[in-house]
This record gives sequence, structure tokens and C-alpha cells, in this order.
Amino acid sequence: MAPKRRKQEIVVCVAGMSGCGKSTVAKKVAEKYGLRYLSGGGALKALAVEGGYQPCERGWWETEEGRRFLEQRMGDNQFDRRVDEKLLKEAKQGNVILDSWTMPWLLKRGFKIWLEASPEVRARRIAERDSITLEKALSALSEKDEKTRMIYKSLYGFNLGEDFSPFNVILDTDELSVEEVFQTLCMVIDRLLIKKG
Repeated sequence: MAPKRRKQEIVVCVAGMSGCGKSTVAKKVAEKYGLRYLSGGGALKALAVEGGYQPCERGWWETEEGRRFLEQRMGDNQFDRRVDEKLLKEAKQGNVILDSWTMPWLLKRGFKIWLEASPEVRARRIAERDSITLEKALSALSEKDEKTRMIYKSLYGFNLGEDFSPFNVILDTDELSVEEVFQTLCMVIDRLLIKKG
């Protein structure tokens, strides 16, 4: 009798700057492949709640309160370290999709995807999602991008949105719908991850 084949442990990291569509697509991919979905942003929001913030609305990161929490994170890296420790622990169990800015650099294993989108496209998506003006969305994104890059450069030394060395796939989403991005990633995962396993 042939030995039982061990079930493949899948770990996928999806990253990209705010508004690129990573959370939406990562959730759809997790559902399709029966993977657990974990979000670095979601874990940060849970810590924000512990600190007395109320991140209940969509687009909270672009609000005044969300920006205040970002400032607090810049002065105290314990928030980000706690989130990353949790995600690394969860990744060890396998069968997970991680929606995270840091995991592609911190995690030695896994299939890593970067979703690229221009600042204009990202701002337009956020403006539509949060019912704010394009100018306000661009301003909020610019500030968030800059400060987030500073946090991770200081903490871990990598350049978010500039260093693509950890990634297996980089996909430009500017001209693609959510469904097209999803279908493309499924094809890539089937071909490069599932079949290889």
C-alpha cells in the first residue's frame, strides 16, 4: 500500500499599497481555496480598539482618528511588532492567506504576490469606497503611504512599495477589475503553487 500523501500546506502573502484591492482579492482567494484569511490591518485595528479608538467604519485609516493612530504607531513600534508576531505564528500552521505589508519580507516561506496600482487609481477607488472627494483621498493616501513606509523602514529596514525582491508575482491592477485580478491570481496559484505541490 502506498504511503499517504501529506496534504499540502499553503501559505500565500498578498501585499500592495492602500487602495490596490489586496484585501478584497485576498478574501476571495481564501474562500476559493478554503484558506484562513488573516489581515495585518485587521489585527492593527483590534489593537487600536484596545487603545480606546473606534475603527468601526470603512475607510477608517483615512479618517482623522485613523491618522492619529498612525502617528501613535510611528512613536511606538510595539503595535506593529505584536501584529507581526501573531501573523508569523499563524503562518506556521499553514493553509492561510496573509493580507499584510510585512509578511513578504519577514516570512521565509510562502507564495508572495504584490498588487501594483498607481496613486491616482488607488485614490479614485478609495474616494468611491468612502464617498469622499478625489483630492481628499489623494492627500490621505500620500500621507499614509509616506508614514507607513517610514514605520517599516525603521522597524525592519525594507522599502515598502519600492523593494519587490521577495515577490513571486507582481500584478499591475490599474486596468483590471476585481474579478479580473481574482481570476488572474487563481490561474497563477493553480499553475505555480498547487500543481508544484
